[in-house]
Amino acid sequence: MINKIIKYFLTNRVVTILFLSVIIIWGISVAPFNWHSILPRDPVPVDAIPDIGDNQQIISTEWMGRSPKDIQEQITYPLTTSLLGIPGVKTIRSSSMFGMSFIYVIFEEDVEFYWSRSRILEKLNSLPAGTLPYGVQPSLGPDATALGQIFWYTLEGRNPVTGEPTGGWDPAELRSIQDYQVRYSLASAGGVAEVASIGGFIKEYQVEANPDAMRAYNITLMDLMYAIQNSNLDIGAETVEINRVEYLVRGLGYIKSVSDLEEAVVTVREGVPVKLKDVAFINIGPATRRGGLDKEGVEAVGGVVVARYGSNPLEVINNVKDQIAELESGLPQKTLEDGTVSKVTVVPFYDRTGLIHETIGTLENSLSLEILITIIVVIVLVLNLRASIVISSILPVGVLFTFIVMRNMGIDANIVALSGIAIAIGVMIDIGVVFVESTIRNMEMVENKEKLKGKPFIDLIHKSISEVSSAILVGFITTVISFLPVFFLEAQEGKMFSPLAYTKTIAIVTSFILGITVIPTLIYYFFSFKITSEKVKKVSNIIMVAGGIALIIITGNVLYTVFLLFGINNLLSHIWPDREAVNIINIAIAIVAVSYLLTVEWLPLGTDIGLFSNFIFVVFIISAVLGILWLLVIYYETILRWSLANRWKFMAIPIVTVLLGVVIWLGFDKTFSVVAKSFETVGWKSFRKTGFWQSASNRFPGLGQEFMPSLNEGSFLLMPTTMPHTGIEQNIEYIALLDKRISNIPEVESIVGKWGRVNSALDPAPTQMFENTINYIPEYILDENGHRQRFKTNRKGEFILIDGTTYNPDEDAFRVIPGDSLIKSRYGKYFRQWRHHIKRPDDIWQEIVNSSHLPGMTSAPKLQPIDARLVMLSTGMRAPMGLKVYGPDLESIEEAGKILEDALKDVPSVLPSTVFYDRAVGAPYIEIKLNRDNMARYGITVANLQEVISTAVGGMALTTTVEGLERYPVRLRYPRELRENPEELAKLIIPTATGAQIPLGDVAEIEYTRGAQMIQSENTFLLGYVIFDKIAGKAEVDVVHDAEKVLQDKINNGEISLPNGVSYAFAGNYEQQARAAQRLLIIIPISLISILLILYFQFKSVTASLIHFSGVFVALAGGFILLWLYGEPWFMNFSVAGTNIRDMFQMHQVNLSIAVWVGFIALFGIATDDGVLMGTFIHDTFLERDPQTKDEIREAVVYAGLKRVRPAVMTTASTLIAFLPVLTSTGKGSDIMVPMAIPTFGGMIIQSMTMFVVPILQCWWREGVVKRKEKSEQKRINSYETV
Repeated sequence: MINKIIKYFLTNRVVTILFLSVIIIWGISVAPFNWHSILPRDPVPVDAIPDIGDNQQIISTEWMGRSPKDIQEQITYPLTTSLLGIPGVKTIRSSSMFGMSFIYVIFEEDVEFYWSRSRILEKLNSLPAGTLPYGVQPSLGPDATALGQIFWYTLEGRNPVTGEPTGGWDPAELRSIQDYQVRYSLASAGGVAEVASIGGFIKEYQVEANPDAMRAYNITLMDLMYAIQNSNLDIGAETVEINRVEYLVRGLGYIKSVSDLEEAVVTVREGVPVKLKDVAFINIGPATRRGGLDKEGVEAVGGVVVARYGSNPLEVINNVKDQIAELESGLPQKTLEDGTVSKVTVVPFYDRTGLIHETIGTLENSLSLEILITIIVVIVLVLNLRASIVISSILPVGVLFTFIVMRNMGIDANIVALSGIAIAIGVMIDIGVVFVESTIRNMEMVENKEKLKGKPFIDLIHKSISEVSSAILVGFITTVISFLPVFFLEAQEGKMFSPLAYTKTIAIVTSFILGITVIPTLIYYFFSFKITSEKVKKVSNIIMVAGGIALIIITGNVLYTVFLLFGINNLLSHIWPDREAVNIINIAIAIVAVSYLLTVEWLPLGTDIGLFSNFIFVVFIISAVLGILWLLVIYYETILRWSLANRWKFMAIPIVTVLLGVVIWLGFDKTFSVVAKSFETVGWKSFRKTGFWQSASNRFPGLGQEFMPSLNEGSFLLMPTTMPHTGIEQNIEYIALLDKRISNIPEVESIVGKWGRVNSALDPAPTQMFENTINYIPEYILDENGHRQRFKTNRKGEFILIDGTTYNPDEDAFRVIPGDSLIKSRYGKYFRQWRHHIKRPDDIWQEIVNSSHLPGMTSAPKLQPIDARLVMLSTGMRAPMGLKVYGPDLESIEEAGKILEDALKDVPSVLPSTVFYDRAVGAPYIEIKLNRDNMARYGITVANLQEVISTAVGGMALTTTVEGLERYPVRLRYPRELRENPEELAKLIIPTATGAQIPLGDVAEIEYTRGAQMIQSENTFLLGYVIFDKIAGKAEVDVVHDAEKVLQDKINNGEISLPNGVSYAFAGNYEQQARAAQRLLIIIPISLISILLILYFQFKSVTASLIHFSGVFVALAGGFILLWLYGEPWFMNFSVAGTNIRDMFQMHQVNLSIAVWVGFIALFGIATDDGVLMGTFIHDTFLERDPQTKDEIREAVVYAGLKRVRPAVMTTASTLIAFLPVLTSTGKGSDIMVPMAIPTFGGMIIQSMTMFVVPILQCWWREGVVKRKEKSEQKRINSYETV
């Protein structure tokens, strides 16, 4: 079937060219990168990372003024029990806080998002009467996930001309503009689920009752409530006709101002009306607030835009920005006293666009570098420019083809999805290498010298490709099958890496399709086309020279010199005695040109080192890898013959390698635990305490484990908390001081702090919780697409500013230089914006931590905005690691939480300053306990008394004004001075049944007590959280294991004792990692068995299949070895041109995360590829030659190995060298790419042994078969002679 397809496209070359043209044009139009082209664009949707939030819905219920205990008992608990019966519900987590209930319903992953919403709405609409208190209405949160908060902004007064801040707007004005203009406008943008407000003051009419005047007029609070409600009313009175004209009749009675309220009549005494102003003070003031915003120490007003589930974040942000641009002209402005015009402006402070562009830019850069490096490898190893062009063409066309499939399958382009293409580059080039190498080998045969034109050449190409097509197909199938485990990952890890599995599979499949359809045609055209006329050759080369000169002059790009050099070399070809010299020089020119382009884009030694030094390093490192592998090709026969003669000596190398890999992975103690137990069994009880055992165990403790490496988002989220008793005024002072301190860090671009919660179900934060969004400037100035920009320098290397001055970062005092103060230049230098001692984002975080120590405020773990949202909404905690403490009541949980908090500080791998128990009990309460006997004596009912208390103290919103598009509440309460302490509260006037009025103290007792600040539960069971963080260099899973052991030892030793009914469980990323590890433990073996089955179908022999499968174990060991070496401080610890190699490759301890395992899974398929290619040809050689002696078998193995070592080395070289830019990548997204690349790179280095292991094992096996045949034949002869 495959050979027929090859034949069809090779014969119908016009169809092939049309097919190729469609792919290129269509691929460019859908490419996710911000390419400028004349083609219509319909790009693949892009985001920074996949949406990995839990499949959950949020129900929020407001019951203002009520304590957490009331909320928990009367709202949260009954709602939770009702929702537990919904199909597909996995867990229900809830939080009850002052005035609010939040319930998180987590569904199984296979439940459709909007189906789950409809089921919840059905349940809420069918709640039995009396389930919830009267007037309480639960609402379903926005149809968004944890990654939905994509755009935060503030409203500020700015000069409309210069854009400079001017101020002049008070928080109440800005909040009104936000609530009634900006919010509604942005909510209309496509893809927006919700726009929530935060900060400022919500305007309200406040009626503060005067108890003395009320007593004088004998007026109760009920009378005031009735008067206020009846003073705010419009009516419609149908129509009247006057002189045959119809008039609409309206009665206008809505409150428009304070004076309207003041004139409202409460009652009439002795014919004189008593107005509201006679018994109350009326003004406009701020409503009670449970959240606020601070920008660099100044009170701010803003909002957050939440993207709808399933929408394209970048498209939504662009829609929002378009809406802001449309809205800006209609926003109010005023002229200040000094004559400055101040216009309300929307100013973003968290915009995911930058992260998306930088992340995609990192991938675009890595893909470009991989393609360039692969081209160099192909040119060097093939030493044929025509062949190099044919082989290399499969990469850009294959990537474009992948984009087409992604667009039509609805797969978003993000860091993980595009990484799938990046790690598939080596496999993609494989098919071109093998097909072209096979064709060239046949073309070089003497009998085929005359078959390089027309139909004979077509038949030659078809024959050459058909010889290797089956091996390539099997190799591709094993690569695809090896990646099946990633498709079967679940939950967060499944959502994270399934796009990668799709894109890698798509890239491999599309490259195979291109290989059997386009590559044969390109081979035909490139190798059959030759200019025979010397005159035409000369004219063509002159045109090439002239074109190169013209392009250099027009574009100023020296890279076009390559055309000039090509032309000159070809024109001077007659001076060379050997015609092959012209080809060699052209190859050298091409290598230098591509290497130069690679150097300019890569700059591995850093931007501070000169271009020449970087170029030399690039050439050296590529030459070193290629040189070693090329020596392997040159001496392959010698090494192979020695290995065949000394099989056990050679096989000791892979056996020791595999053993070392296992020891590194599991640890020395665990690997050889059987040995230790044996010694302990025979009486040597202290064997594990011997110096050798302790030293080896410490040297090889095993690789650490974690769930997922964090993506560098370019911003931090500082989330400290204050004490439960801290009031709003104190919180405002805290956050202002915190923002001022952190804003003084030079690398911090902006900081906006939030205390409390946004008016959204997605934000359940109490008022004591802070969220400081800290944006830091990128290490280098970037353009809008996330690429580093170059700026003009003088000969001394000093940057030239637009005002004519210069700045030398190495010598001058550090200062922040804006990008618009520098002069852009294609040949300039990159401008680094960080101080010299700031090397990584972690260094900036440490500066933030050092600046954020304030008394009365807890420390906070290192978090980022997206990471924090995921953690909070998936675990309920504000840290990636913690303990869930379950108990029968809050007091028991509180006691246990404090005990566990102290115990966790003794864990060596836990950072003590980050251990904190979120206090469940500790908020100060004033409780008014009713005296029912006294109430009965005065004829006062509980309902009447509670209503008076609620209205007088907390205030009651009685009605809402209608002022155009704006709506403001009217609240009745007592003045603050009459309700600010228990003594004043005791004087509240309570009306009795007889009409007399008595103080509250006569019918109630008022006392201080402590209660819950927030009540949390899971599936109706109360719980609390103890959060902590790890010390640097420790893996999350290892830290949890250490903590688990310490806590268990303390409990067993009696050092700590938990209250009855209390239990605890570790939560956070540890839960996710444990679940993923169990899943991988099942699906990886299934994948390996599937690969083995495919090999069996190819070779029809269990032994042969196992021989080719052996490469997987060697490669696996290689991956573990490189992971271990990355964490060893001595490895690669030297400098080149002042750049430390460890720093260049970002070598540090790398833990076994899901990303690393995905890298191993990708390695499995690649590891079998060379073995299958080598083994298939050995198998075919044995079928062809049928060797019967040991010498014949070895000669057959050597012959087959020599025929396939070159393409095997080429694929290994292209895979290895293509990963070098990925391993040195530092941009956004590299945090996920690098851990995936390390095991693949290490595995491919060691996997080179497969080129010897497979032939040796094949030879061993075949010799065994022959030997058994000889024994059987000899036995038969002996039996015959005996007879």
